[in-house]
Amino acid sequence: MFSIRTNHSAMSALATLRQINAQMETTMQRISTGLRVNDASDNAAYWSIATTLRSDLKAKSAVVDALGLSRAMTDIASAGMSQAVDIAGEIKAKLVLASEPGVDKTKINKELDELKAQLRNVAQSSSFNGQNWLYGSPGIVSMPASTKDYGGFVSVGYIEVDKSETTLIDPADDSNGILTVDRDVTTAGGSAETFYLLGSGTSGTAKQITLDANTTADELSGMVQAMDDMEKDLIDANAMLGIKANGIERQEAFTRKLIEVSKKALGRLVDADMAEESTRLKALQVQQQLAIQALSIANFQPNMILQLFR
Repeated sequence: MFSIRTNHSAMSALATLRQINAQMETTMQRISTGLRVNDASDNAAYWSIATTLRSDLKAKSAVVDALGLSRAMTDIASAGMSQAVDIAGEIKAKLVLASEPGVDKTKINKELDELKAQLRNVAQSSSFNGQNWLYGSPGIVSMPASTKDYGGFVSVGYIEVDKSETTLIDPADDSNGILTVDRDVTTAGGSAETFYLLGSGTSGTAKQITLDANTTADELSGMVQAMDDMEKDLIDANAMLGIKANGIERQEAFTRKLIEVSKKALGRLVDADMAEESTRLKALQVQQQLAIQALSIANFQPNMILQLFR
């Protein structure tokens, strides 16, 4: 039946064209964004998971940045500690040299004063990003190392460094610093003595490691033992910093691996298959042309009725 009021063929062709245009719009959006799940209306479940993953990726990226800063701080502290070990070794060597008969102890003491000044400079200058693990009051330094998710509860994991193991000089308390704490030793002559290198000593009987013409061989032996004890503490502190640096490096590598895996998982959820979308676009373009052609034919059909009245 032909009607000049209702063109069923044109309506059907138009509906088909609208459907094809909607599919083309979706395909074009996927091609332009590279995503098949761009918002919640595309796939609510996948969109929700993807949004959570993106948030986790941001947190993990922040952890990687924090670990980079932590590694830099650890490297600075380790470099300062290594320098302190070397200088302490030089001081011990100077004390051994001073034990030789006929050596001018006052001249060697001038070298000791210079080495002590270098130790102070090392301790004070081993700072990064406003932190100094070698100079100042002891305390626990907590560095972000991971993000943890237990049953939906997210927390931050930390790598901790106890500054009481690394502090070389605490200007507020000599007993806290490796370079300032008193060292109890037994001299070669069997005497119990207490020595300190920097600061003012924490006991009234402590003697500073310093030389003059009257310094005895027995006192020198005690100073050498005190420096040897100090050197061991410095080496232990540097070893601890090395362990922390390795831990930070491993955690950073692991976090980067987690980021890589999470990105792959995110891609599997929401990324568009560009080859598939390209093929679909070409097919839809053909369908669109055919639908337009069909609509044109359907719109021309009412003209046939005019032939009946001629």
